[in-house]
Amino acid sequence: MNSQILHAKLKENFGFEKFRPNQETIINTVLSGQDTLAIMPTGGGKSICFQLPALVLPGITIVISPLIALMKDQVDSLKANGIFACYINSSQSSEEQQFYIDNLKSNRFKLVYIAPESLSYLDVVFNELTISLIAIDEAHCISSWGHDFRPAYTNLGYLKSRFPSTPVLALTATADKATRTDIIKQLKLNNPKTFVASFDRKNLSLEVRPALDRIKQITDFIEKRPNESGIVYCLSRKTTEELADKLRKKGILAKAYHAGLDNKVRAKTQDEFINDDCQVVCATIAFGMGIDKSNVRWVVHYNLPKNIEGYYQEIGRAGRDGLPSETILFESYADVIQLQKFASEGLNADVQLAKLERMKQYADALSCRRKILLSYFGELVTENCGNCDICKKPPIFFDGTILAQKALSAIIRLQQSEPLAVIVDFLRGSKNAYIYEKNYQMLKTYGIGADISWYDWNQYLIQLINLGYCEIAFHQHNKILLTPFAKKVLFEGEKVKLTTVVKKVIDKNAVKEEKATVVKNSLFEKLRRLRYEIAQEEEVPAYVIFSDAALRQMEIVRPMSDEEFLLIDGVGKVKLEKYGSEFINAIIEFYKSKKSSTKTTKESNTYKVTLELFQNGASVQEIASKRKLGLSTVVSHLAKLYVDGHNVNLSQFVSAKEVARLQKAQTVLMNPNALKPYFDYFEGEFSYDKIRLGLAVIEKNNKK
Repeated sequence: MNSQILHAKLKENFGFEKFRPNQETIINTVLSGQDTLAIMPTGGGKSICFQLPALVLPGITIVISPLIALMKDQVDSLKANGIFACYINSSQSSEEQQFYIDNLKSNRFKLVYIAPESLSYLDVVFNELTISLIAIDEAHCISSWGHDFRPAYTNLGYLKSRFPSTPVLALTATADKATRTDIIKQLKLNNPKTFVASFDRKNLSLEVRPALDRIKQITDFIEKRPNESGIVYCLSRKTTEELADKLRKKGILAKAYHAGLDNKVRAKTQDEFINDDCQVVCATIAFGMGIDKSNVRWVVHYNLPKNIEGYYQEIGRAGRDGLPSETILFESYADVIQLQKFASEGLNADVQLAKLERMKQYADALSCRRKILLSYFGELVTENCGNCDICKKPPIFFDGTILAQKALSAIIRLQQSEPLAVIVDFLRGSKNAYIYEKNYQMLKTYGIGADISWYDWNQYLIQLINLGYCEIAFHQHNKILLTPFAKKVLFEGEKVKLTTVVKKVIDKNAVKEEKATVVKNSLFEKLRRLRYEIAQEEEVPAYVIFSDAALRQMEIVRPMSDEEFLLIDGVGKVKLEKYGSEFINAIIEFYKSKKSSTKTTKESNTYKVTLELFQNGASVQEIASKRKLGLSTVVSHLAKLYVDGHNVNLSQFVSAKEVARLQKAQTVLMNPNALKPYFDYFEGEFSYDKIRLGLAVIEKNNKK
C-alpha cells in the first residue's frame, strides 16, 4: 500500500509521526494477504501491526488474546483514538455478548478482541461476517516449548482451515527458535514471512543483586521513587501478600495480585494500578497480569524467574513509553531449588530444567547482561551496553582466546550434537562409558584441555554462551550449537575476553543510591494531574489519555496551539479534538504563573537569544534554522517578548486591520484560550502564527 496513506493513518488515528522498526513492513505483508509471524519485544509496537491494517481492510479483524483484562485496556485506547472496537469474553453477561455479536453482524466494529476459550461465541455467526484478518497475540502460548503454554491455544490451528484465504498474523514478545518453529506448525501458517525485531530495549537498566535483606533493599528503592509505578514479581502467592503488607506498613501504596484472589479484588487492584491510584503491585510470576500500562518505571524480581523468556517479558512491562526505567533481579540458591522442583514435575521437564539453568547462568554472569539476553533470542551484538551492573562495574578479564578456540573446536569435532557436560568431558579427556561408546576418544582434540578443572571448563563454556559464540538448542536435547560469531574466533583472529568466577558479595555502598529528586510543581506534574482527572471522569487508565513520554514531550516543546500540539507523538486528530484545549490551556496557565521568575531561569535565556537575533535583523526562518527550533516556537517567543514589553515590532507579521478583526472574533468566540476556534472562525484565512501574534498585540493593548 502507498506509504503516504499508511503514514497519514498512523498520525491521524494513533498520533505517531513515524513507524517503529519493522512495523510498516509487517503491515504491508499483512495487507498483501500473506501469513506472518512477528516477534517483537514488549513495548515494540505489536498492536499497531494489526490495528492499522484493520482500518484499511474492508471487513473485521479478529484479535485473539489470552489476557481478558488487557482487552478492555486496548479497546479503551482504540475508542480514545476514535476507532470502533469491542471485546467478547467470559467477564460479560450473555446479553452484553449478544449485543456485540449483533453489532459485528451490522459491521459496526472494525476490531473484536476475544479469548481463545470464547471463540465458540462467534462460531454461529462466522458465515455472516467478513473477516479480513486474524491476529493471534501472545502466540507463544500455543507451544509447549514456550514459557507460558495455554491448552486453549492448541485448538487455534483450525482457523487457517476454516478461513484459508484470510491472512493470519501471529505475534509474540518472546520466543526462541524452537518456539517460533512450533508456532508456525501449530497454527498451520501457509509459508509465513517471519520478522524478528531487535530485542534491544536500551531504556531498561539491568541489575542482579544477591537476595540479602530483600525487604529493606526494595523498600529503600521504592522510597527514593515516590511517584513512580512499579511491579515486584514473586514466586508464591504468600510472598506477594506478605511483601505488600510490609510495604504498606512503610507508607507505600502496595497491593498483592495473584490467581488465588477473588476476581473482583484482582480487577480492583489492576484498575487502581493502571489508574495510578496504587503505586506498587506485588504479583506472582505464574499469573500473567495482562497490563498495558506504559508508565511502569521499574520492575523488581523478588525471586529468580524460571526462564529467560518469562524474565524478558516481565521486565518488558517497564518503560513501554521509551523513557529510562530500572529492573532488579534478586538471586538466591533457595529459589533455584524450588524452581527445579516445579520444573521437574511439569510438561517437557528436561527442557524446562535446561531453561532454568540458563536463567541461573544469566544471573551468575560476569559479562554484559544485555548481550546475553539478545544472544538468547538470536540477536548477536559486539558492543557492551553500558547500562547493566556488569558494564557499570566490570570484572577483571584475561585473554581467553586459546581456551575459546579449544572449546569451539571441540564442539565442531563433536558435530554440534552434544550438551555442555559431554563437551567438558571431551575437553578434559574423561574416560567414561559415554565417551568410549561414541568413540570420542579417537577424535583429534580429545583431552586438549585436560589441565583445566571440570568446574572451570563448565564456567568458561557458559561464558562463551553468554558472549554469543555458541547457543543451547533446547528443542534438540540441549545440544550446544555454534553461532556465526564462532567463525571470527576460529578463523578470523578475533580475541575473546574471559574472567574467572568469583563469589558475589553484596556491595552495601552500591545499594545506597542517591535520593531521587522529585520536581514538585513542574509542568510535567501539572499535566500528570490533569491527565489523572480526565481519566477518572472517563473511567479509563491514565495512559489511555496520554503516555508519560507524551507528557514529557509536552513539557519540553510547550505546545500552545493546536498545530503545535498535533506534533506531539501520541496526539492524533481525535485526541487533539478531545483533549487539546485542556492541555494547551494548562501549559499556557503554567507559564503565565511562572512569569515573575522566568527572567532568572534558563528559559529566559532562550527568549533573550531569540530577541537579540531578531533585533539584529534575522528573520523568523533564519532564527529557527540557526537555533534548530520550529518556526512556531520562534513565533511563540516573539509573542511572549512583545507582551513582556520588549522592543519587538510585530507589524510586519500582523497588520492593525488584522488585529482589529481578531479582536472582533475574540468577542464573538467569548475569548477562547485555544487558537483553533480562531482558525476555524476565519476558515483558514489567518495562520496559527498570525493568530498568536495578533492575540499578543491585543493582550498588551489591554494592559495599557
